[in-house]
Amino acid sequence: MDIRADSRITRITAPSTDVLKSTCRGCHGGCSALLHVSNGRITRIEGDPDGPLNHGRLCPIGASALQLVQNPARLTHPLVRAGARGAGQWRRASWDEAYDIICENVRKIWARHGKEGIAIGTGTGRHHCNFVPRFTNMMGTPNWCEPGTAQCFFPRVNTMHMTYGGMAWSDYRGERMPSVLLFWGHNPLYSSPDGEVGFQVRDALRAKPKIIVVDPRRNQLAEQADVFLQLRPGTDDALALAMINVIIADGSYDKAFIEKWTHGFEQLAGRVRECTPEWAAPITWVPAEKIRAAARLWVQAQPGAMEWGCAIEHTPNTIQTVRAISMLPALTGNIDKPGGWCFGMRGPAPFPFLPEVLPEEQKAKRLGAAEFRMLGGAGSLVPSAHIPAVFKSMREGDPYWTKGFLVFGNNSLSTYADARLVRESLAKLDFLMVADLFMTPTCELADVVLPVAAWPELEQIVAMPYFGEDVVLAQQRGEQVGECRADENIMTDLARRLGLPRCEESPRDVFNQQLAPLGITYEQLAKNGPVKIPMKYGKYLKKGFDTPTGKIELYSTRMEELGYDPLPYYQEPPESPVSTPEIAREFPYVLTTGARLPMYFHSEGRQIPKLRKGRPEPQAEIHPEDAKKHGIAQNDWVRISSPRGSMLQRALVTTDILPGVINCQHGWWFPERKGWDHGIWESNANLLTSQAPPYDPAMGTYQLRGLLCKIEKAEAPEAA
Repeated sequence: MDIRADSRITRITAPSTDVLKSTCRGCHGGCSALLHVSNGRITRIEGDPDGPLNHGRLCPIGASALQLVQNPARLTHPLVRAGARGAGQWRRASWDEAYDIICENVRKIWARHGKEGIAIGTGTGRHHCNFVPRFTNMMGTPNWCEPGTAQCFFPRVNTMHMTYGGMAWSDYRGERMPSVLLFWGHNPLYSSPDGEVGFQVRDALRAKPKIIVVDPRRNQLAEQADVFLQLRPGTDDALALAMINVIIADGSYDKAFIEKWTHGFEQLAGRVRECTPEWAAPITWVPAEKIRAAARLWVQAQPGAMEWGCAIEHTPNTIQTVRAISMLPALTGNIDKPGGWCFGMRGPAPFPFLPEVLPEEQKAKRLGAAEFRMLGGAGSLVPSAHIPAVFKSMREGDPYWTKGFLVFGNNSLSTYADARLVRESLAKLDFLMVADLFMTPTCELADVVLPVAAWPELEQIVAMPYFGEDVVLAQQRGEQVGECRADENIMTDLARRLGLPRCEESPRDVFNQQLAPLGITYEQLAKNGPVKIPMKYGKYLKKGFDTPTGKIELYSTRMEELGYDPLPYYQEPPESPVSTPEIAREFPYVLTTGARLPMYFHSEGRQIPKLRKGRPEPQAEIHPEDAKKHGIAQNDWVRISSPRGSMLQRALVTTDILPGVINCQHGWWFPERKGWDHGIWESNANLLTSQAPPYDPAMGTYQLRGLLCKIEKAEAPEAA
């Protein structure tokens, strides 16, 4: 089969006949994997030594994927509720019957409440995540959501497009490695939430760069760091402004780059003039001299690259926090050059989300869009609904009723803030459908549960422009488990039954649309192996940056146009020892949650024996000084309480956490427990969090870090 010549494409490898070359999707990443298949069954999964990103390495999640695929607890056929919600009474159904029930209920809700009466939900970035907003647009509803739309990654993406005109990533694959690495709320050596990033960081560290770590917890990178800034959770904005202050006050910024390629430097300098390290120290709990040392090291060691995590997106000042941190590479001119912060090459066409098929009058009904314009309005790349507004619409019918919720790959009771409020909201629905791999507590509340395919059981293309050259990989199907179907195929099936716009296009058609600029098809990509678009540096030198001014906008004209502050600023978290001292009297500790674990991804993985062995029970970190105050010993059960609720975890007494700070693990439930809730009310960190305002004015983000809590020794739970 011929492939059209394209000078941008470099062929990497070709598959053998008995081993399928696929791509692991146990997280957001693109680690190449080999599926060993015998008689239609996968017998082994391993890293592909020819993989352009991971070079044969897999993390614990990828390495245990066979236990996912062939797990006896997998959902393998559609289920229809046969009793009350949560009663655990189900009957097996055919796909045709399940689809008929779903479509019948969708049409009933449409007839009574309009197209907006249905909302679509999904989970973290996986193979199907782009198909969810596409399906939402086809459905004629403006409302889709997932726990991270305002809290994880999307704020960085939208903010980077406002500031830089595109998303930048650390360059570990170019002519040289970074001389300094700044890790801000991110520990890819341990958690590696984007798969291959952890491997690439390990490679970069062999070049002995200078290391700066910003984190409330002392981690393995902090142990290696030249400067470790252990800050109070939720004060990243103050720290970033202080570092900018030092760089500008010292006059150590890249003057030529700033003058030619940035907009608003003088306004930024004015904004941070009073944000000295001495100002930031009592806010952040980081000594002023350490802030200066970090800022100066960032300038002196060149080139520099930065890794940042979603912790910076967990306060109501998310956008301005991300904006401030994102300016550090610009101030030093570390943009789109080897070993710096680079913009990836783009090979495939943008994903066809089909916003054009959603009528304007429906877009105007998107929940939260008018207020949070960088989430759901004109400032968003992929507009979504505001999570608290969606659940309020379910409970109260304000501004209209959401009566149907179609969920693809999300354990909502575990992953959204304020789990009890989520439970109350879901109970008000007329119809709930959940498509998932396993029977979760959220599935237990559904009317119809659909079994979905795991990543080794489906097809997809994976384009990874995050490391410079754009690597495009095929994800191939190695096994059929029961009657499981890929989420995107389920959406296509439903679209056809409902007669939705563009329903004739299959997922394979969508893949081929994306691959068209490369002159190849999915079949050719799967047969001939990955391709890459070789990296070119300094792309802005020819065409500038994709912003209104053609420059990096330190002063954002687009944000100003949307009605938001065009410069970054500090805002104390709304619940904190400073903002709410009256609450702090009863709840004296600062709470942080959500630190990533290498064996789990949010609420996933507790059914996988290899993974569960690595962390069988939830843990809460507490400093020895605080543990002593409460008579807490290592591995004791403790009760952590906030103004919203309480939960139980095992105590991990460690000096890696600051005195006065408690770090709780998130995503916990117990698949082995009987009862519909599977222990969701026992150790769920989202029993402590809240969806309440205030919200980030542009993004609608609510506070998940830096909340207040108390801790006490507790009896072991009955099921422990």
